Amino acid sequence: MPSSPPTPDLKRDNPDTIAGGIALRIAAAGLFSVMAALLKLATTHGVVAPELVFWRALFGLPVVVVWALTTQGGVASLKTQRPGVHVFRCVLGISALMCNFQALSMLALADATTIGFTAPIFATLLSGLILKEAVGRHRWAAVLIGFVGVAVVLHGGSGPHVGPSMIGVAVGLVGALGTAGVTVTLRQLKDTEQVAAIVFWFFVASIGVGAVLLPFFGSWHGPAVMALLAGGGVAGGLAQICMTASLRQAPVAVIAPFDYLQIVGAVLFGWWLMSTTPTMNTLAGAALIAASGLYTVWRERVRHKERMIQSTSAPV
Repeated sequence: MPSSPPTPDLKRDNPDTIAGGIALRIAAAGLFSVMAALLKLATTHGVVAPELVFWRALFGLPVVVVWALTTQGGVASLKTQRPGVHVFRCVLGISALMCNFQALSMLALADATTIGFTAPIFATLLSGLILKEAVGRHRWAAVLIGFVGVAVVLHGGSGPHVGPSMIGVAVGLVGALGTAGVTVTLRQLKDTEQVAAIVFWFFVASIGVGAVLLPFFGSWHGPAVMALLAGGGVAGGLAQICMTASLRQAPVAVIAPFDYLQIVGAVLFGWWLMSTTPTMNTLAGAALIAASGLYTVWRERVRHKERMIQSTSAPV
């Protein structure tokens, strides 16, 4: 018998658990920042995007498997009822990840991370076009603010008087668009699939695609570089677990704003490990993009409360 999807955890709205959810989300942001920094360092030693996809998944998969088997219901949690949708999600997700890693190799860490956070903006656009969700003037305003932030970033890079690579920014935006597409696809999977299955099969598919590309794009790397890749993969796997666990402790509207700590982490790691200091343009653009995302989260929370009030006041 196929496993049923997890039911909503009503405890996540309990004030006693919200602090734990926030802590887990902060931990996830920190781990994603560590992953990005380590993989960025690896690119400075000649590691290319297809290799990053392969090694990140290979070293992260054991973490995901242990998590799934010990906390998510064992092997049954890895079964899928919609393999076709998984294939589409994996193709889209791996393509987006490839673009994101390529942008990471071409841009400063802070710039690449900032551009990556345009994904929620694209998700708003796609939800209206594909899912036919109503997108009101508030969310359109947030989209406009986000794209203004991108324009600001384009006028200043992470070095004195140096702008980010236009090609790198374009690749990063394509990656963000793909990530937004994955978000829309996951909305179709979440009603029938366990979270463990979604994460597990994506990691497996990433290893498969990376293994096919490795003979054409890969090269031999020394122990130090492999240590960077291993650290990035493990950090990415742990970050995925913390992010998922946070959703069982607190509502999305409460914890999502803490994702933007990744921009702070990118700035700090870029300065500490790579001696790159973001310009005021990068910081201002990041602030606008973050404001766009935070405003969208706030509006979703308001709309959710309005729907709850309408449903409870409707005649029986």
